[in-house]
Amino acid sequence: MPAPPVHPERTGSASAAGRDVPSFKPSLVRAVFRDVTPLNVSRSATRAAASVTRTVLTDIIDGALRAAAEEDRGKLLPKDLVTAIDRDVELEVGGAWYHHSPTFKGLTGVVHDAGGAVVHAPRRSRSRKPSAVVGAHRFEPGIRKLLRGRGTAAVPAMVRDLDGLASVFLTDLARDAAMVVREGGIKRFGTVSLTMPGEPAGTRPSVPDPVLALSTRTGDRRTIGGDDVLAATMIQLFGEVGRRALAAAREATATCPDG
Repeated sequence: MPAPPVHPERTGSASAAGRDVPSFKPSLVRAVFRDVTPLNVSRSATRAAASVTRTVLTDIIDGALRAAAEEDRGKLLPKDLVTAIDRDVELEVGGAWYHHSPTFKGLTGVVHDAGGAVVHAPRRSRSRKPSAVVGAHRFEPGIRKLLRGRGTAAVPAMVRDLDGLASVFLTDLARDAAMVVREGGIKRFGTVSLTMPGEPAGTRPSVPDPVLALSTRTGDRRTIGGDDVLAATMIQLFGEVGRRALAAAREATATCPDG
């Protein structure tokens, strides 16, 4: 008889992510940051980025597990990943991977650039230039550890998709954290105030307090710190996934000196 399907609970995933950051090793996280920025990366930034990535991938795996459980399967297939993302828009991360992976072929529609020209899927290349797609294989040990932690396994194509999503997401997170350092805070949010037509200005808060607290950055302009990764997380994620990721990152860095 096949093993009974796993029914994961979403509650507590952020806390677990904060306690078990080593799914994605600090050396791997630093390597991704080095691929996209010459800035130094503090220990708290490394732990925060690892924790956020783990939380996002855990949520994606849990969504895929629920899809597989509906068919009484314990092993994950690529179609479970598609179902998970279709059911929860908050899990739609690492978009650059969608145009590379066969799993998403035909599901993303025709993409056009700013000039209206069709953007074709990137061709495979032997270039050694660092990129999130080329470096996706580095994430396999951490992905397999996450799968074991959720009591499941995945076919090779599914593991490859999870590798790709993790790599692209962490690369995007690193770029945004570097942008926060360069711009001195989350400038895209810090001065926005939303009002309805005819409504007096100042009757609504401009931004949530956690975002406002990170809208102006102080400190070393040569080093990405933990707060810079938290700010980047607010740019990359939203909703419950974003809240869990931020909570996990704060827990992971609570006792980690920013050095």
